[in-house]
Amino acid sequence: MRLATRRNGTRDGELVVVARSGSACASARSVAPTLQSALDDWTSAEPALRALSAELDSGRVLAEPLGVADLLSPLPRAYEWVDGSAFLSHVRLVRRARGAEPPAGLDTDPLVYQGGSGHLLGPSEDFPLADASWGLDFEGEIAVILGDVPEGTKAQDAAPTVRLLVLVNDWSLRGLVPAELSKGFGFFCSKPATSLSPFAVTPDELGAAYRGGRVHLPLSVRLNGVNVGQADAGEMHFSFFELIEHIARTRSFVAGTLLGSGTVSNDDPARGVSCLVERRAREQIELGSPRTPFLKPGDRVEIEMLDAGGWNVFGTLDARVAPRP
Repeated sequence: MRLATRRNGTRDGELVVVARSGSACASARSVAPTLQSALDDWTSAEPALRALSAELDSGRVLAEPLGVADLLSPLPRAYEWVDGSAFLSHVRLVRRARGAEPPAGLDTDPLVYQGGSGHLLGPSEDFPLADASWGLDFEGEIAVILGDVPEGTKAQDAAPTVRLLVLVNDWSLRGLVPAELSKGFGFFCSKPATSLSPFAVTPDELGAAYRGGRVHLPLSVRLNGVNVGQADAGEMHFSFFELIEHIARTRSFVAGTLLGSGTVSNDDPARGVSCLVERRAREQIELGSPRTPFLKPGDRVEIEMLDAGGWNVFGTLDARVAPRP
């Protein structure tokens, strides 16, 4: 089942179920007005939404045309946005480029930070950049949307808490990162609003590609129409289940929490990159200095994930960088 949030003039939009084609939908307002309300009552809402989805794909319910421009983020705002760094090749490469050692316990103790979730950008919404000197970068990721997670949840018990999966562009302002980290208090201004894919999908939509709390498919990233990355998301060191155990160690989480994988990254440079800072790190190591510039107004970033049959599971997250008024 694939779900989306259609614009309707309100802040939280209208929940729709999406046809397999991705170009048609049916309103789900008879089940739940918004995705958050569906998540709040998932036990009742999920079977009703699945029934509506089946009726849509079989032609038994009126299909309405759907374009990406019609959509907000699946969750236009979320209770929490917790992002991990579960692809250790990303951490090691970036640190190596600046002559720093990886943190102790990197492969046993997950890294996470708390991002801003009050405003999540839609799949075709421009990213507003106020100052190009801030070093805007894209970061292609996968995220899960959780149901209620009790404090103390263990990895072996975490699978039922994963309600939906989405793709993420976790925009980063690299030029602001060093000063923030030097204060010893983490990211804030360097992590602006995040963009989400058109569709949020239930795990079964991924079939055998979703197993063990990981998505075993390549993440396709294009910059200005040129493919720059096909990293295998299955090489995630910490699974989503392990990340859930980590974040639930000392607190609980409510339905509608977003949990990200961190930048999808592989050791093999032939698979390309899911963010520019990795390309710049390789240039630093191999050439002595980075050559690739960060993003500027007019640049376009597309992120998608195709299954083994070529089906675009989450739709295409397609955003341009625009000067902030």
